[in-house]
Amino acid sequence: GSGNLTLGIPGCPGIPEAVAADTLTLPYNDSEALEKLFQQRGHEIAAVITEPVVGNMNCIPPDIDFLKNLERLCKTHESLLVFDEVMTGFRVHLQGAQTLYGIHPDLTTLGKVIGGGLPVGALGGRREIMDHLAPIGPVYQAGTLSGNPIAMAVGLKTLELISVPGFYDQLFDYTSRLCTGLDNIAQSLGVPLITQHVGSMFGIFFTSLEKVKSFDDVQHCDIAAFNRFFHKMLEQGVYLGPSAYEAGFVSIAHNDETLELTLAAARRALS
Repeated sequence: GSGNLTLGIPGCPGIPEAVAADTLTLPYNDSEALEKLFQQRGHEIAAVITEPVVGNMNCIPPDIDFLKNLERLCKTHESLLVFDEVMTGFRVHLQGAQTLYGIHPDLTTLGKVIGGGLPVGALGGRREIMDHLAPIGPVYQAGTLSGNPIAMAVGLKTLELISVPGFYDQLFDYTSRLCTGLDNIAQSLGVPLITQHVGSMFGIFFTSLEKVKSFDDVQHCDIAAFNRFFHKMLEQGVYLGPSAYEAGFVSIAHNDETLELTLAAARRALS
C-alpha cells in the first residue's frame, strides 16, 4: 500500500540477514514512500536500483513522475541511480527505457541481449564512476565470459538487425495489436482481464483494476485464473510465460499468422 517501507527483509532463503540489513525495499510507483525514505535516510543511501519498466512481477509500466522524482532525489542526496535494463534493454527503445523516458541513470546493467542471447552482460555509466574499475581504478571486476568473441560477434549482428529503420514500428505495432486483441476478447466475454505493455514487453492480469501499478496490485490479481489460462493456451500450442509474475516479450519473428493463432486460442481459453 501507499507509504509502505520494508526494512532489510531477505527476499529469499540463503540471503544472510546482515546483507539484507543494508537494503531498504520500497513499493514501485510510490513517490510518497520514496520521498519519506529519502527524508529519513537520504544521507545513508548509496544507490537506488530499479527496473525502469518492471518485468519481474509481470509488466508494470512506470509513472513517469515516479522516475523523475527518483532521479531528482538521487541527485539531491548524491545517491547513485542504477537502472536494471536487463529486460528493457532494446525491448522498449534502441537506447533503452532511459531514452524512452528521458531519465539519466548513473549506472546501467544489460543482460544477454547484448550477446544476441549468448551468455554475456554489461555494466556502463558515467566516466567518473566507471574510472573506479580496474585497470584505471582499484575496483576489480572480471568474468569468464567477459568480451567473449562469439557472443560479441552475435551481439554486433543483433544490434545491426534491430537498427534497421522501421524495425521497432513493426515490433511495437504487433505488441499493441496483441494486447488490444486480448482486451477486446476478454471484454466481449465478460472476463475481468487487462493487459499492459511498453514497447515489446507485455503483461496479462486477471483483475477488475483499470491499471496494475505495484507488487501489491499484482498479488491481488486472480493468479489461479492465470494458471488455468496458461494451461489452456499451452494445450493449443501457445506458450506464455509460466507465471503470473512474468512479463511476456514479443519477437520480430512473430507475424500476422501467429497473432491470429494466439488470439483464436485466447478466445477459446477464456470462453
